[in-house]
Amino acid sequence: MKVKHLLLAVLCFITASVSAQESRTEELWIKNGDRNIYGVLNRPQTGEKKQPVAIIAHGFNGTHHFGKNYFKLFNELGYQCYTFDFPCGSVNSRSDNNTMEMSILDEQKALEDIISHFKQQPDVDASRIILIGESQGGLVSALTAAKCKKDVSRLILVYPALCIPDNWNSRYPRIEDIPDTTRLWNVPMGRRFFTEVRDMDVFKQIKKFKNPVLIVQGDKDNIVSMDDSRRAVSIYKDARMHVIPGAGHGFRPNEFEVLTEQIRLFLKGE
Repeated sequence: MKVKHLLLAVLCFITASVSAQESRTEELWIKNGDRNIYGVLNRPQTGEKKQPVAIIAHGFNGTHHFGKNYFKLFNELGYQCYTFDFPCGSVNSRSDNNTMEMSILDEQKALEDIISHFKQQPDVDASRIILIGESQGGLVSALTAAKCKKDVSRLILVYPALCIPDNWNSRYPRIEDIPDTTRLWNVPMGRRFFTEVRDMDVFKQIKKFKNPVLIVQGDKDNIVSMDDSRRAVSIYKDARMHVIPGAGHGFRPNEFEVLTEQIRLFLKGE
């Protein structure tokens, strides 16, 4: 009898574990002015009437595919997870692949529209919308969280490129130095991208966000300085930083596991 009860308990545990990982994935287009944002939404089948939402913002020339790496984690945590293509954010963007029109401010507006969309959904807990931004998407997420501070409950920045304005101002000291076309990693970009960030005071803006912030970065990142991430931690009201030894700009599978564990602890308040 004891063996029977033990087997039944194990079966129930396995069934519950499998059930907790069931989810539904669907394409979702969201209106963004004259454009439409393409994305993919993963919904955990938890039975909850309202679920929190995690919105993943990719980096320079990235796409929604990068965000799919987070589906398993947020499904286990009971979050809907939306990953998308920034309009003009990549030569492979399904929203708009004209990178000559790439713009930090446009990407910020796109993220604002995504937040607005989910706030209006009946199955979303609007008090628990979080942003996760990688690299350039980290800068955009930080700026958006500051502007939409009442709508974003937590912010997660992964090797955030908070240095973008300073880097490009160093390369183009005068506005007349900016060419019509700049190529970065063979991606063409127009003048607008660089003129818009010239007077952008990133740290003055992002410190307006008062809710919890997690920053994760590798100590071998040769694209984004850890000094900027440390400065961000110092000016945020409630922030923590986790440094992954040996990790660069972009995480290997074992380093991504460290990231997901840090996110798990962060969202559980540990």
